[in-house]
Amino acid sequence: MNKLSAPVRGILWMVVTGLCFVGVTALVKVLGGRVPAAQSAFLRFALGLVFLLPMWRDLLGLRLTRRQWVLTGVRGVSQTLGVMCWFYAMTRIPLAEVTAMNYLTPIYVSILAVVVLRERMAIRRILAIVVALGGALLILRPGFRELDTGHFAMLVTAFFFSISYLVAKIVSGEMSAAAVVALLSVSVTIGLAPFAAAVWVTPSWADVGILLAVACFATTAHYTMTLAFAAAPVTVTQPVTFLQLVWSVILGALFFAEPVDPWVIAGGVVILGSVLFITLREAVLKRRVAPRADEAVH
Repeated sequence: MNKLSAPVRGILWMVVTGLCFVGVTALVKVLGGRVPAAQSAFLRFALGLVFLLPMWRDLLGLRLTRRQWVLTGVRGVSQTLGVMCWFYAMTRIPLAEVTAMNYLTPIYVSILAVVVLRERMAIRRILAIVVALGGALLILRPGFRELDTGHFAMLVTAFFFSISYLVAKIVSGEMSAAAVVALLSVSVTIGLAPFAAAVWVTPSWADVGILLAVACFATTAHYTMTLAFAAAPVTVTQPVTFLQLVWSVILGALFFAEPVDPWVIAGGVVILGSVLFITLREAVLKRRVAPRADEAVH
């Protein structure tokens, strides 16, 4: 893959990431809530540590700055809370709805960038965010159908994942993909432990096997996502995430007898369209600023 251009590598890594995440959602759906959400999430990350064993020698040599430790802690806490809500939502609502509502994460990232990083938000980005929230309303359709607690869990999930996503983009340029994934896995395993202990039930060996497969797919997905971020800009990799909705709809219909809901698909497309617009606008603004910076240097 190294012989391919950086944008192509980024796209291919993102395709692999999407396939892995859809595999995770399908396997958690198969689990069917037999294991509490917090415990399922804990076992997924704890079992995932096995896949990091070949990296331990390199990881022990890591020397993080104080800032990197803080960022790692923030990402660990946000990912811990988000994963618990996500596992819960997976037991309550269809695959396609989970995937479509996950597209709200970049929208939350844009809002957080203004609140936390003090970025200025142009009117076009504000309108794109409003449109994306309209897409979420298309999916939820409050007042036209009964909403499940899983829907509210996904709204919370997207928020916490947006924090994790923002931190991941920052540290992916400072650490190797292996280090980023390993630190996330360790911190989230520690964070989930007390929640899992509070609701612990003895899982069957079949359920442990499913969770081991979930850990395999999820760990791989986080690793390939980090590689995608490092290989190509988000403007290149973001459109590929639409395939996750397509695969989720197909899997839900074929294996879980979930009806294809055109409102969910439409809402997902609207949200993703808004995300792409924001991403492309940011890329255009960066290209405009870059020449000015070069001129200032010369």
